[in-house]
Amino acid sequence: MNISVLNGTLWAPMEATSTGRRERDPGRLLALVERRVAARLAAALTPAGCGLDEWRVMSLLADGHGHAMSEIADYALLPPPTLTKLIDRMVSANRVHRRVDDADRRRVLVFLTPRGREQYDTLAAAIDDEWERLASVVGREEMDLLGVLLSRLASRLP
Repeated sequence: MNISVLNGTLWAPMEATSTGRRERDPGRLLALVERRVAARLAAALTPAGCGLDEWRVMSLLADGHGHAMSEIADYALLPPPTLTKLIDRMVSANRVHRRVDDADRRRVLVFLTPRGREQYDTLAAAIDDEWERLASVVGREEMDLLGVLLSRLASRLP
């Protein structure tokens, strides 16, 4: 892949032949790719009755450590009221449970239940398969590069 630097920005040649500004707009391209990837991941999760927001919550909780609602909201990219409703539904479905933090009785931590852990394991395999399909279409090297660049960008933006 031939990558060049223009005004301090990394650019890779695009397949489109148009040179209009719209095709080079990084914000639009990020949104376009995010929507397409999210649609693919959502399709992989749908057979299990799980959405992308729920998957993000489960993927954080899968480490086995309880997490506070504020931490989950940040990770899952959800506003707190939306997260509260989602966690309530997940509690009703016996996927997660809440427990008071032993170290700080004012905090409530959320954990996966055994059923939630089982579902997470199943969904993780489906998500991994989808990422593999995506890498086979895009290319492993490009996926790795994209991950590095996005991580760097996310860490540098407030």
